[in-house]
Amino acid sequence: MSITEIKAMSRPELLLAMEMLWDELCHQGQEPESPAWHKDVLEARQAKIAEGHTEYLTIDEVKKRLRP
Repeated sequence: MSITEIKAMSRPELLLAMEMLWDELCHQGQEPESPAWHKDVLEARQAKIAEGHTEYLTIDEVKKRLRP
């Protein structure tokens, strides 16, 4: 399938194709490898938690902060 064919698909067709791809990937039995930088990000976040430099927000609080 080419990018031209993909661009010609309707939104419902795109969503169905994406769902089918995710379903196939999930049933292959392999987890994708995380990129190397991801470990560094997780370790930095864990350090902030350990140091007490984190703030936990509810989803409503996050939405309020993100809305103009």
